[in-house]
Amino acid sequence: MSALSIDHILKRAVAEIISETSLRQRLNAGKPLRLKMGFDPSRPFLTIGNAVGIRKLRQFQELGHTVVLIVGDWTAQIGDPSGRDETRTMLSADQVQQNARTFMDQFFMIVDRAQTEVRWQSEWFGKFTLADVFRLTKQFTFADMMEHETFDKRVKEGAPLTLTELMYPALQAYDSIAIDADVEFGGMDQKFNILAGRQLMQRLGITPQEVFLVPLLPGTDGNIKMGKSLGNTIDMLDDPGDMFGKVMSLADKMLITYFTLITDAPDTEIIEMERAIRGGSVNPRDLKMRLGRDIVTQFHGADAARAAEAEFVKVFQQRELPTDIPTFALNAAMPIIDLLVAADLASSRSEARRLITQGGVRLDDATIEKVDTLISAQPAVLRVGRRKFVRLVV
Repeated sequence: MSALSIDHILKRAVAEIISETSLRQRLNAGKPLRLKMGFDPSRPFLTIGNAVGIRKLRQFQELGHTVVLIVGDWTAQIGDPSGRDETRTMLSADQVQQNARTFMDQFFMIVDRAQTEVRWQSEWFGKFTLADVFRLTKQFTFADMMEHETFDKRVKEGAPLTLTELMYPALQAYDSIAIDADVEFGGMDQKFNILAGRQLMQRLGITPQEVFLVPLLPGTDGNIKMGKSLGNTIDMLDDPGDMFGKVMSLADKMLITYFTLITDAPDTEIIEMERAIRGGSVNPRDLKMRLGRDIVTQFHGADAARAAEAEFVKVFQQRELPTDIPTFALNAAMPIIDLLVAADLASSRSEARRLITQGGVRLDDATIEKVDTLISAQPAVLRVGRRKFVRLVV
């Protein structure tokens, strides 16, 4: 393994490593490392933000190291409190199983399944006794847990904080001991939980795992983090056309971050892109087209990327209708708000009303301006925003 390879892996798309010196020593020793990544299957659908850390695991796999994927089938029934100000609803075992299958289908789009060891928390926690629980909790103090920003905030605000939630970091920490982890990976929002594993190992006299933290990829709206509730995600299972369109909607200022965190574009090229953007010698739209092709190729293949780009050019640059438009049968006049919801162009009547008042709804070439408009039963194309179309048929 070359120093250049190690430097690239430890510097590109990395937020923090604890400790980098120790990790370099382990890598140079030539012994295959056990790379831990746990996931909470209460959230089965992955975004390309999740892919930042998963891509890093693949890089380590290519150097001969083993990924140990932990399915949090026990902690998912508790709920990871990271960044949350309320108690999360527990999941049933059936929900966990279904979500885990969905998650792994996406995880192995990037990571090599043959070099991955899948472990379920129930393997060890299923045999835990009350005595085991007490021995584990004795390793952590209340002061330790109050270093968790979310816990501290909820206590200060008088918000509910259950003992179950306080157990979550301890349980995740024990996972590292159960699978003999050398390095644990996660986003910056998981720093407290991952450090808890390192801390537990130290207190038990075990060589502590290294901590490998990756940056949080900003959402499509520029928000610091992608989140389903924020509606700013690019999902790994998005249709190629939707994925390409979302990339094209990114703000110009986010281009370098996306190229750095979610592509394999050489560092020298990214530096040149940044220089060209600052100097105005490149149209950011052209870089977005390249970024869109790259991201779609990663998850759907090169053919799908070329087709998505061609369709985008056709619809948004040449102002033509998409090749494939879903149809909706309209046999009588219908209020526009009801029609938008029924045709899946809006998730609710309130969203439909907002879209109309913002001028985002068009029937053929005419903008619909009144929320009480009746749409008659006639062939037409109903359009919402730039990417949603429905062909009305009688």
